[in-house]
Amino acid sequence: MAPYVRTLAATAASLAVTAALTTAATAAPAPSSPPSSAPARAAAACPANGFCEDFESQTGTVPSGRWTTSVANCSGTGTATVDATVAHGGTKSVRVRGKAGYCNHAFAGTSLSGVPGGSELYTRFWVRHTTALPAQHVTFAALRDTNDGGKDLRMGGQNRALQWNRESDDATLPAQSPAGVALSTPLPVNTWTCLEFRLDRSAGRLDTWVNGSLVTGLVVDGTPTQDVDQQWLARGGWRPAPTDLRLGWESYGEGDDTLWYDDVAVGTSRIGCG
Repeated sequence: MAPYVRTLAATAASLAVTAALTTAATAAPAPSSPPSSAPARAAAACPANGFCEDFESQTGTVPSGRWTTSVANCSGTGTATVDATVAHGGTKSVRVRGKAGYCNHAFAGTSLSGVPGGSELYTRFWVRHTTALPAQHVTFAALRDTNDGGKDLRMGGQNRALQWNRESDDATLPAQSPAGVALSTPLPVNTWTCLEFRLDRSAGRLDTWVNGSLVTGLVVDGTPTQDVDQQWLARGGWRPAPTDLRLGWESYGEGDDTLWYDDVAVGTSRIGCG
């Protein structure tokens, strides 16, 4: 082959390689992260020794199956319904439209009779709400305690932060002093929050986690701590025996709120937020 022919062939081959590399670079851009407005959600964990509920099998607007709606003593304008517009995972959740005033309470509840006995009881649920916790006392989860005259152990808020309340004597965890409230945390609005708690039914102890982190002010560890569980432990012998779990809204003064609950799990070992 003549020298100039070889030169033309080599030049053509070089141009072809360059064109191929350029095409590959422009056709395969670096992968991008999904939009922050639509984060991926982990599947709901389900303990082998308890139960879990994602509400996907609900077929109507009234919670059914293991779930019932209930109010105590009086009823008003609060509602608890199955919602197909907002969900933590899947397409359904329970929506509670809570209104101020005790008689406007509304709950969706389930029996704990299928959970094995023993000391440890763990509960995990995801909650999303629209209005910051008010200064006055509210409840958004309750457990009926047969060892406390059938009164409720109540999880909710006061002074704009999470708290536990014992209905029988109105004890709070933490104490509602400035120092005690500072050891708790608000419940974030307009986002899904993972709430977990552990009840040691035989020792009368309680732990609470928010998005996987233990909250210092929401712990009963058996040793009285000022501004935390000193008031709670002042009445000795607390040994809770809850028979149900109710998720909803109950206000004892101010406080409207709309809440969604999803991916509920109850068992005898920690479930976590995954």
